[in-house]
Amino acid sequence: PPAQIMFCTLNTHKADMDKLLGAQIGLEDFIFAHIKGQRKEVEILKTDDVLGLTITDNGTGCAFIKRIKEGSLMDQTKIICVGDHIETINGKNVSDCRHYEVAKMLKDLEKGQMFKLELIEPMKAFEKLEPRSKGGTLPEAKISRGRETLRLRTKGPATVEEMPTEVEEKAIKKVDELLETYMGIRDIELAATMVEAGRDKKNPDEFAVALDETLGDFAFPDEFVFDVWGAIGDAKQGRL
Repeated sequence: PPAQIMFCTLNTHKADMDKLLGAQIGLEDFIFAHIKGQRKEVEILKTDDVLGLTITDNGTGCAFIKRIKEGSLMDQTKIICVGDHIETINGKNVSDCRHYEVAKMLKDLEKGQMFKLELIEPMKAFEKLEPRSKGGTLPEAKISRGRETLRLRTKGPATVEEMPTEVEEKAIKKVDELLETYMGIRDIELAATMVEAGRDKKNPDEFAVALDETLGDFAFPDEFVFDVWGAIGDAKQGRL
């Protein structure tokens, strides 16, 4: 059932966060669905302002851990793993929350206090499988070559359209990195939407208005918007 799917990866059965299914699917890509497995819970003393987690979500109410910073508080809590779905925080169910909302809740937890997480890890059914043949390799999931792709959108229907240009691909990658720096999330679809919003804009003010119209719920800080505009400009000028 769709509700059991935590996330999907392209061209690998492993829970590889660098191969997550995003807004772009190449015509020759294989998609692997990772479903909910074992539940677990852990109590943690928040000894640092930064937990060291990067959160993303599947767009349908499942926020999960995309990255754990080495040496961080969460890295020392071995029961917590990349790919885990965060189901509750201190008993509050966050299954219907977006990744940025979950990241904010974790950030707002009081330092010096204990907090409790309930998590669901992805099922490990594929771990012992090997490819049928070692001859040849699967195509890399790249946004390139001018091929058509199926674009999935959080709002509105899926559409078949041209893949972003190489310049836009570089801008999307940089904006995704800025999302992690400012908000503790990674979201290629969101980054692609932001780059798309800035495609024909002439200055940061026009860009800020466009973002507010399409992504107003995020309430991005002005400094972040300015840096995103700079990243788009750098990509256009060949500086990325």
